[in-house]
Amino acid sequence: MVNTIIDYLQGMNDGAVAIRLVLATLCGSLIGWERVVRRHSAGIRTFALVSLGSAVATVLNLYLAILPNMEADVSRIPAGVVSGIGFLGAGTIIVTGRNQIKGLTTAASLWVASCMGMAFGAGYVFVGFVCFALVMIANVVLVHVSQQIEENSRYVSIYIEVEETNGVKKLRKKFSEMGYSISSMNKTKDKTLSGSDTALMIELDFGSKHSHQELLDALNNLDFVSYVEEV
Repeated sequence: MVNTIIDYLQGMNDGAVAIRLVLATLCGSLIGWERVVRRHSAGIRTFALVSLGSAVATVLNLYLAILPNMEADVSRIPAGVVSGIGFLGAGTIIVTGRNQIKGLTTAASLWVASCMGMAFGAGYVFVGFVCFALVMIANVVLVHVSQQIEENSRYVSIYIEVEETNGVKKLRKKFSEMGYSISSMNKTKDKTLSGSDTALMIELDFGSKHSHQELLDALNNLDFVSYVEEV
């Protein structure tokens, strides 16, 4: 029974093609739903359209390949899809004023969603579903693993605003007392909340695994610190 369904979905009749396009759109929209929940730029419609478009392009390529006297290159359109999605994904990547890179996961998810759509469009439904499952695992499950590793790593980068008078000196002394090594410290041109403080970008080495949140809490309790965040 299962083999019969798979064989049907791999066919090029209109019903099988329509089902594959629906599957590509549905799985793409679910990946986009996960991005929307995390409030990222590309959402349900974007991912659904990327997956659907990739599936349609692949189906079209297969259709042209089986037409008599066409001699179509079955790799040309999929190759163009992969390249084209790269430009779309690049538009979701943003480098902030504090040199934070945002949107890489969304860009990568768009690229994978296009590959997933091509798998559905080609009739390789099994690979399409496996790809969908792995994308969801990476974006929903592995993100928590990544956060745990990053939260307790020995290195941390922070943006901090301190008193203009002696604030930097006091901060250096505090880090020395805590046993932390300053890898780099640079003043930034960011406008501070109070307008008169000094803004710094600092990279620290704890020497061993350490909770970043504990550091941020400790710095927030210092009277000469106005604002601090991890970057």
